[in-house]
Amino acid sequence: MVGAPSSRTPLHLGGPEKNAPGPTVAVQHLSHWYGKGEMRRQVLQGVDLVIDPGEVVLLTGPSGCGKTTLLTLIGALRQVMEGSVRVFGQELCGSSRAQRQELRQGIGMIFQGHNLLRCLTAEQNVQMGSDLLPSLSYRARRDQAREWLRAVGLADHLNKLPHDLSGGQKQRVAIARALAARPRLLLADEPTAALDKQTGREVVDLLKRLARDQGCAVLMVTHDPRILDVADRLVQMEDGRLWQADASGGSMVEYGES
Repeated sequence: MVGAPSSRTPLHLGGPEKNAPGPTVAVQHLSHWYGKGEMRRQVLQGVDLVIDPGEVVLLTGPSGCGKTTLLTLIGALRQVMEGSVRVFGQELCGSSRAQRQELRQGIGMIFQGHNLLRCLTAEQNVQMGSDLLPSLSYRARRDQAREWLRAVGLADHLNKLPHDLSGGQKQRVAIARALAARPRLLLADEPTAALDKQTGREVVDLLKRLARDQGCAVLMVTHDPRILDVADRLVQMEDGRLWQADASGGSMVEYGES
């Protein structure tokens, strides 16, 4: 399990290798605040982060340290206040709402609240993800939704409404919906929090295969020590700053200092 920072050596991030594709996510000097006046509070402080296609990055840290805020900024759900956030090569700082909405079509998001439509079955909720793929026919989108539900162990629950599903089953429907859109970037906030050990392992293995087979970049917030081994890289957030484990796996080094 990633421990608290013990060695605070600056880490300087380089760009992508020559002739290699550009990063899926490139964050530089990102800062963010909530509130106004005396209530104004800084939640992100000069964050730098690069995630390449096919890379799985796990983000840990205490509650309230800014992890979800970082996810929503990268996911184009909030306006960038200060710094640079580039996703698929597109700058989000200064972007319009329409530009952010278009960018989100390439991003799969899994949040703790599930956000399932109560009037739709599990299959119909997942098919909403497939509906972002206009090249597929209705039958192909339906069949794909069923395949993703089978992949997360819900083949027998296709026609159930959300109120007939447990919390863990709702989470798996949300995961299947995010994957059905064939995202180039997947952002997941505690995707295994409501899942038992076996199901959680199956889900993260599925995300790992998605990254490997489709070149999808994955950024996952987690407190689950059982899944840290799937990561290509572990980063920790503390007081709005990012830290990364060094090569020995012991001490931590900070992003973004010069």
